[in-house]
Amino acid sequence: MFKGTSLFAQIIDVIDKAGFHRIVSKHKGDKHAKGFSCWDQCVAMLYCHFAQAASLREICGGLATVTGKLTHLGLRRAPKKSTLSYANEHRPSDMYIDLFNGLLGLCAGQWRGKRPFRFKNKLFSLDSTVIDLCLSLFPWAKFRRTKGAVKVHLLLDHDGYLPVFAHITDGKTHDVRPARDLAANYPFPAGSFIAFDRGYNDFTLFLRWHERGIWFVTRMKDQTSYDVLESRPVPAGGNILRDELIILTGQKAITMPLPDFRRIVVWDEVNEREIVLLTNHTIFAASTIANIYKERWQIEIFFKTIKQHLKIKTFVGTSANALKIQIWTALCAILLLKYLKFLSTFGWSLSNLIALLRPNLFTYRDLRTWLNNPFETPPSPPLVEQLTLAL
Repeated sequence: MFKGTSLFAQIIDVIDKAGFHRIVSKHKGDKHAKGFSCWDQCVAMLYCHFAQAASLREICGGLATVTGKLTHLGLRRAPKKSTLSYANEHRPSDMYIDLFNGLLGLCAGQWRGKRPFRFKNKLFSLDSTVIDLCLSLFPWAKFRRTKGAVKVHLLLDHDGYLPVFAHITDGKTHDVRPARDLAANYPFPAGSFIAFDRGYNDFTLFLRWHERGIWFVTRMKDQTSYDVLESRPVPAGGNILRDELIILTGQKAITMPLPDFRRIVVWDEVNEREIVLLTNHTIFAASTIANIYKERWQIEIFFKTIKQHLKIKTFVGTSANALKIQIWTALCAILLLKYLKFLSTFGWSLSNLIALLRPNLFTYRDLRTWLNNPFETPPSPPLVEQLTLAL
């Protein structure tokens, strides 16, 4: 309900403040805090992403210019640059992992859309993105000889395209390492599909997926050795060139109890090339398997969206902890935006929602009304009859 507060204040109200304070207490985030709480830090960093503030000066200055509107955000005053910098460097970044998980549950409960395929199996995409860093500013993030970087490993749920798992590592970490932990520990529903590129080709990973009853679809490496057990008929005139049941025969493969795999060759008309897919699912039509892998492109779109519209390409702090806080608060911001998109009947694209919300952060409008009809002229305030002086 609209209570005469800004759009940004109403977005912040989506966060369960009591739950956030429990998270802070769990991680002892406010220990030794002197007038600048973890809640203040959270609001400041979310403002950084929503307003695309490029520096600590812009965050603190931007909040300082709306001093009269900070009370609705739960702030007493705008932070100082040195205070926010110190908090980002020393307060535990794991607080924002717990906040992310809480917002994820809220978003998942709000989603009422349609799945991209008719089958009932859950569909996930797994990938990572490299965030380049200046090695002279981030010496702890050494990636190559003259280049620094970190990686964000992400699992995307295609029900609403929500990021359900994220892990931040240095740029040198191979994608397979966090994927193995994910395969062993993440609670995938039985029968889920996971699509990933050939950077995750690993027989141990394949075996873990298969033993847990999880189907995967990936690109097959060119050097993979195999024998064909069965060639299946393919539809005439389609883009499926071959559909084969195979057994892997490489030196590593024969030492493991791997199942029979399915090899599907698809013709890519756009790039005029063959794409060879590998899967452990043997029932669905080859065209469906090909479309599942094509749907993996949504995780690339997700990475592009957060890099273009949130602040994860340039950072307001240079320590490892400050960088993690900025990335985790960016993921929290994208969940808040997803939640707003699910609430709305307007049919927003995520990029348009971010772009139109940014100049209206401190506009006094009802958030739900604005989401459903952002171009409607706001109602005029009621006219108050001017009193006349009796002389």
